[in-house]
Amino acid sequence: MSARWLDLVDPTQEEVLASLPVHVDPEAVEALSARPRDGREARPVIEGHGAYAFGVLMAAHPVPEEDRIVYQEVDFVATPDFLVTVRKTPPGGAPFDPAGLHPSADEGASIGILVHRLVDEVADTYLAALDAVYGEIDELEDAIDVWTPRRVRERISELRHELLHSRKTASATRAAVRRIVDGRIEVGDHALFPPRVERLFTDAYETLVRVTEELDIARDILAGVRDHHQSKVVEGQGEVAKKLTVIASLVLVPSLIVGYYGQNFESAFDETYWSIGVSSGLILASTVVQLALFRWRRWI
Repeated sequence: MSARWLDLVDPTQEEVLASLPVHVDPEAVEALSARPRDGREARPVIEGHGAYAFGVLMAAHPVPEEDRIVYQEVDFVATPDFLVTVRKTPPGGAPFDPAGLHPSADEGASIGILVHRLVDEVADTYLAALDAVYGEIDELEDAIDVWTPRRVRERISELRHELLHSRKTASATRAAVRRIVDGRIEVGDHALFPPRVERLFTDAYETLVRVTEELDIARDILAGVRDHHQSKVVEGQGEVAKKLTVIASLVLVPSLIVGYYGQNFESAFDETYWSIGVSSGLILASTVVQLALFRWRRWI
């Protein structure tokens, strides 16, 4: 931190009010002091309010050992002369680390550049989350033949919901950054974001565009994994059907022979025809023929 930057972690409403450099709308104060029940509830936004800019950002923090992504909320109120950041600790995680802002703050960079560094750091977290998602999809592809179908379905569903949420959050962040790039957020006649600072946000905007495109690709890849899994399930059902057909056929023909020989009528044929040896021979011969046929068809 510096003399122009104040960083708060999980502050109370009184601490927020005591730290703000200007009068802030009650809705913004409530958002700054609200406790995160779930990091996914806040929606990224950057707004201009005349004397200050208010922003809500969500940083993506992958947790590979738990196969999940934690979203860390970091809010800010910026004036041309002062920046207040509010970091919130998500359930089961740690607050966002603003280490990337310290070098710029120590060098005496303007508040607009500090906000740019913050937005840029948040945008970069989505690249790390994207790499983690690709790794999870690769792990799922390798495990399809090992995991049970139920576990595969559950993991596909989890990844799908994670991708959808990441896409929604990244898109909202991209739209918020676009407002700065387009010069639609004015604080003190562009005192906070002069044209040269607005151009700096282009890199963060392009990063978020890339993230949203890559997330769409990841979703397509996951859909391919799902289709592959479904085809393997259908293939497995086909193999079971083949085996059941073989068993049923091996039982059906001998049953037909035994049933025919079990008829109670006077035979016009020689008694040898009705002997147990002939019937057993027919059963054995039919079984051998069926086994040879099934083997030739590669059903067994």
